[in-house]
Amino acid sequence: MKKFLLLALFSCALSFAQESQLAEGPFKQLIIRGVTLINGNGAPPIGPVDVVVEDDKITEVSVVGYPNVAINPKRRPQLKPGGRELDATGMYLLPGFVDMHGHIGGTAQGADWDYVFSLWLAHGVTTVREPSGRGLEYTLDLKRRAEKNEIIAPRIFAYTGFGQGGDEITTPDEAREWVRQNAKNGADGIKFFGADPAIMDAALRENKRLGLGSACHHAQMSVARWNVLHSARAGLTSMEHWYGLPEALFEDRTVQDYPLDYNYQNEQHRFEQAGKLWEQAAAPYSDHWNAVMNELLDLDFTLDPTFNIYEANRDLQRARRAEWHEEYTLPSLWRFYQPSMISHGSYWHDWGTEQEITWKRNFKLWMTFVNEYKNRGGRVTTGSDSGFIFQLYGFAYIRELELLREAGFHPLEVIRSATLNGAEALGIADQIGSVEVGKQADFVIVEENPLKNFKVLYGTGAVRLTEDNEVVRAGGIKYTISNGVIYDAKGLLAKVRNMVQEAKDKEGFEIKQPGVN
Repeated sequence: MKKFLLLALFSCALSFAQESQLAEGPFKQLIIRGVTLINGNGAPPIGPVDVVVEDDKITEVSVVGYPNVAINPKRRPQLKPGGRELDATGMYLLPGFVDMHGHIGGTAQGADWDYVFSLWLAHGVTTVREPSGRGLEYTLDLKRRAEKNEIIAPRIFAYTGFGQGGDEITTPDEAREWVRQNAKNGADGIKFFGADPAIMDAALRENKRLGLGSACHHAQMSVARWNVLHSARAGLTSMEHWYGLPEALFEDRTVQDYPLDYNYQNEQHRFEQAGKLWEQAAAPYSDHWNAVMNELLDLDFTLDPTFNIYEANRDLQRARRAEWHEEYTLPSLWRFYQPSMISHGSYWHDWGTEQEITWKRNFKLWMTFVNEYKNRGGRVTTGSDSGFIFQLYGFAYIRELELLREAGFHPLEVIRSATLNGAEALGIADQIGSVEVGKQADFVIVEENPLKNFKVLYGTGAVRLTEDNEVVRAGGIKYTISNGVIYDAKGLLAKVRNMVQEAKDKEGFEIKQPGVN
């Protein structure tokens, strides 16, 4: 096989030449040889398979033999002059992952787009829905540059926070006008947090009329008047996290059982009490629980749970001590994670055993609903919401796969949530999400079987003991292919390690646990 970092003579020129050592292509023709295919549509693995791509479109998916049997070369698709072969014999090929809740860094975190994109692509994330961030123009500029292969970046869907960039919205007419202007500005959708019911209703219905996507984090300040069911009925296409769902499941109350000294601006109050919400909702499989679920199913509603972003609530030490922090977490990001009275998500004011046990019960009930929703044909997607609460870009996405598995998903169902379901939710299932003729070259290639152990998808790999009693690391994604470009996933990780080390050297920074001098 040619050295990975060389540009093929007959390939299209890569626009981002300064990063060409990490990327190769696109090509008039690319043949990926000898993989075991995990299609993304729920089908079991099959291989060996050769996948043929021409001008970024899959033109052939050819089964070329049987496991452990020599392949007859005559059965294989032929390489055209100027084409590129990628020998992936024995490796596994999956569709590119879709992160349905991916913030492109943030000024508070000190995480620029290059850092974030490199971590995403290194973990197989080829498509990201950005649920509001530094502003629509900022995101759209990155989106345009990504589409032109001017930068190393995934495919981007730009959502605007409702009301962002304009005056306060006080009437339904103002809401409708803002939605129309947001569409004219080029946004792909809107992220809501809540508002007056009449305003929410007007905005969601207008957005649906225009054919744009929508997401909602049903914040506690509005959810008593407007929960998930209200949003779904008005046209919301997906809910984020789980806020608003327990409230729709209330039977003997209309508001959360807030302590009388609760203050929403106190982050400990906010997150500690949120961990008690599912126990206040209708019991699993009860009449009301079933009724809410069935109505959401009838509305073709999407759940994007983002389990991982709340995992520190049930095991703070695990989140703080994740092995990738040492090499991949920027000093600015580490500081942002620390306990603070003023930083969102930094709510470790006094977080202990009781809070964690409560949250473990909360997770069990939450996962029960999500798993059953999937079982009944509902769409569940994969989102990370990284950059908060000790969750790092890319790594947190893989953790989300593990948590879907914990919820009860078969590994093939997990992969479908990460690929085809995300594509369906974004309205691009005809382009990506599964490996089929006519779709784009959007792939993840890994040397280990991820269905047996999702940990092989982490940039740090999985720990394994050999027959010689030697401890090794197995896995880590080999290649990520997006927009017809082959990315060296491990090279991208090395790039991030260098970025982090340079930032540490500049500051004389060393990661220390909270309260440790």
